[in-house]
Amino acid sequence: MSEDGTAYDASHIKVLHGTEAIRLRPAMYVGSTGERGLHPLVLDVAHRAVNEVLAGRATAVEVTLLPDGWVRISDDGPGLPVEAAGDTGGPSLEALLARRHTATQPIGRHAVAMTFFGVGLCVTNALSSRLRTEVRRDGVRWVQDYARGTALAPPQPAGPTTGSGTTIAFRPDADVFGGHPCSFEVLAERFGELAMLNRDLDIVLTDRRPPGRPRRRRFRCPDGVREYVALLDAGAGTPVHPDVICFEQEDPRMEGTLEVALRWNDSREEQVRSFANSSPTPSGGTHMDGFREGLAAALTACARDRLLPPPAAPGLSADRIGVGLTAVVSLKLDRPELSGPTNSLLANTAVRACVAEAVRQHLRTWSEEHPGQAAAVAAGIAGIPQTTPSRTT
Repeated sequence: MSEDGTAYDASHIKVLHGTEAIRLRPAMYVGSTGERGLHPLVLDVAHRAVNEVLAGRATAVEVTLLPDGWVRISDDGPGLPVEAAGDTGGPSLEALLARRHTATQPIGRHAVAMTFFGVGLCVTNALSSRLRTEVRRDGVRWVQDYARGTALAPPQPAGPTTGSGTTIAFRPDADVFGGHPCSFEVLAERFGELAMLNRDLDIVLTDRRPPGRPRRRRFRCPDGVREYVALLDAGAGTPVHPDVICFEQEDPRMEGTLEVALRWNDSREEQVRSFANSSPTPSGGTHMDGFREGLAAALTACARDRLLPPPAAPGLSADRIGVGLTAVVSLKLDRPELSGPTNSLLANTAVRACVAEAVRQHLRTWSEEHPGQAAAVAAGIAGIPQTTPSRTT
């Protein structure tokens, strides 16, 4: 190889600053430059507003898809601090929109994870042809405009206001995303899921793009994961027991809370969803290991106690306990340890034993209070005809 081909020094290194790096490799930050990449833009802006509601500083979030390709997200919280106004109570508007990895909320059980990217407002700003933000704070309305991540002017006071809150409107850059529209259905599914995992959440999604036919959906689910299981279970088969089994428990050993809802039906299919701090964990992890361990122990005990004759096998196998099961397992942890390329697996070691114990105890209590229903579940899973008499009715 010639010297020209091997020569390499500092002059060959190009350092990218600010939004330049984001715009050069946008898929590294949002996963795709097609339609799939648009939704993290929306969700990462909504992330801040949603956490304002969960922290008790706001009451609702409004997300609006506008006819000209803009997306507008508003909340009625205290309004982001504005550095130009001398506010120092947290990361400022300017820092959040212009600096990478500037967090707005602490990581913990009271903060949701909207996407596995978690890259913040600056990425949405960099990948938008235009962005406008409005902050209503301390009686003053502040506005600032950006073009492809670059501020067109400092934040400017735009008159008095009687309310408070933050509104961020942006238009995804067609040069990056090819003009693909945001999907109302995809956003509705994620917002609905978040509302069922967080009872205090109130989100309104409006689509004003269809001429004369705007769509509007409100997501508020006071029944939490119980409602999630009922939704998943609808049409899956005839329920073996009428009520959704649901419990919530805090355990200081894992520094968090556990919420579980489940029901069995006669469809023989399994539908199980798991979450850590509202982030889906499709690869499972220690919480799902504990859930299945506790489920197997409780159902084995139930089968031995309530079926005549009792099953000969020493315990129900893992491939049997999910027969006809619909369940949602949601953990809220102070220090979640998520691993995998998309943070889809929970790794906290203390979680497994805590979840297994809680599931075993609560299902044991339920079986004692509902012996007939428990016997029907155990019989179906053990493969014993439902006509088998139970010891207690």
